Amino acid sequence: MSQLYEMKLLIEKKIKADGLNEMDMKGKIGLRAGKMLAFIKAQTPDDPETVAKLRKAAQELLNLKL
Repeated sequence: MSQLYEMKLLIEKKIKADGLNEMDMKGKIGLRAGKMLAFIKAQTPDDPETVAKLRKAAQELLNLKL
């Protein structure tokens, strides 16, 4: 399982736990990260730049440290 996929799962869990609109938040995070969460699968290779952008987006939008 890739690091990106593990991050995606944590983000989805946080969105549900906070009761946020899933489609809106996933879209906003994906736009900031440069990769839509729906396209991140378990076999998606880790790209350091995408990992950093996804980490930053999760911190800014969800206050989630990954």
